[in-house]
Amino acid sequence: MRKVLITGGAGYIGSTVASALLDAGITPVVLDDLSKGRPEFVEGRVFYQGDIADPELVDRIFAEHPDIDATLHCAARIVVPESVSRPLFYYRENVGKTVDLLESLQRNGCTRVVFSSSASIYRPTPTGRVDESCPVEANSPYARTKQMMEQVLQDWTRGDGADRTRVITLRYFNPIGADPQLRTGLQDLQPTHALGKLIEAHANGAPFTITGVGWETRDGSGIRDYIHVQDVAEAHVAALVRFDEVVGPEAAERYRVVNIGTGDGTTVRELVTAFERVVGVTLDVREAEPRPGDVLGCYSDVTAARELLGWAPRRTVAEGVADALAWRSRWAARLAATA
Repeated sequence: MRKVLITGGAGYIGSTVASALLDAGITPVVLDDLSKGRPEFVEGRVFYQGDIADPELVDRIFAEHPDIDATLHCAARIVVPESVSRPLFYYRENVGKTVDLLESLQRNGCTRVVFSSSASIYRPTPTGRVDESCPVEANSPYARTKQMMEQVLQDWTRGDGADRTRVITLRYFNPIGADPQLRTGLQDLQPTHALGKLIEAHANGAPFTITGVGWETRDGSGIRDYIHVQDVAEAHVAALVRFDEVVGPEAAERYRVVNIGTGDGTTVRELVTAFERVVGVTLDVREAEPRPGDVLGCYSDVTAARELLGWAPRRTVAEGVADALAWRSRWAARLAATA
């Protein structure tokens, strides 16, 4: 691989992936409409601002970069509550526009695609552990867009018009942290996930509430698979490097799903403990009943990632916390300086 088109490459995950590509000697060609991504995250990189559904723009990218070897499709709307209130917007952005993108890729002869999917599509299991063979049952419009696109992509690889088209789908679990070199990170200083709430509670001297402490886990709190975003980025590089081994052009099945997580899972209480160790302060932690819609959670079996991609996570939850805090401090200072 020499050069790769990456959609959504100015966003949190996409920009970290783009940095990992550069570190591996692969040139990222970024396509992003900057509706959520940041122009600062593409400084000094090959960048096209625009919509993934714009066929003329995609054609121009391939005309100007005929040596593109694959596409990493990271662009998506990802906010679950927003997807509930604006489902048609999410289906148009995540499904409809991706179909337009695939038609452009097919027209330009791009036969390798790595798709950013989500572990949110899995049906809950009694233990929380899931592998790629577990049933899927998306329970939000956002998650359903990912589930739908997985089916679209699988069908695409089987269609007559997609000659030798192949897809590796990476199902992420819960990315945290930032690029360890602090080139990029979360754009939002007030994220809504658990780590974001912990950072907010620490910054404001407020209590942190664990919602639900009666789950069938080792300490009663819910469980998630918090994986460092740099490990997620390196999984993309691994998928590209081994692409033709995993889904070769002559393979009977040209579509493959791979989980990208830590393989262990972290309970909410364990996340709090890791956070307290990093900041050196004991938080005021309180307990409450589960919120409507709360579930036990899930974590990944990463056997397939190890065997197929030769990839394994290398960073701890504590490192993710530390990098998230370091990035937040740098990003807040940068935003303040430009305000």
